[in-house]
Amino acid sequence: MTDSTGNKGTDSTDFRYAPSGWSKLVAESKASAAGLTPLAEHWEAVNALQEFFSRHDEPGINARELHDALEEKFHNRGGMKYLYRLFPGGPVTQGCLVAGLEPPAGSMDTGFGSVK
Repeated sequence: MTDSTGNKGTDSTDFRYAPSGWSKLVAESKASAAGLTPLAEHWEAVNALQEFFSRHDEPGINARELHDALEEKFHNRGGMKYLYRLFPGGPVTQGCLVAGLEPPAGSMDTGFGSVK
């Protein structure tokens, strides 16, 4: 499938909350550069991040609120512990990078899902 930017590999039904200009191919490239091999579990987390951002005003996104939302959404799999296995660089920071999103202010703090 070809997305609105002409990139193959993005199924808009899978990523209906994706930011404008985002493509799965670019995301795969960013993930690879970060040492990740995206699996279905990664894409599920990316979709969750994109959905969260679509429901909140981007400049006003609170890192703690995002952290807590991810913990709740993936609670049955181990919450943030599970997400750190997917994104060792931090589920918020590294996850946002792959999802094509700007990490919220303060998310570089190790307590908010970043290992920097």
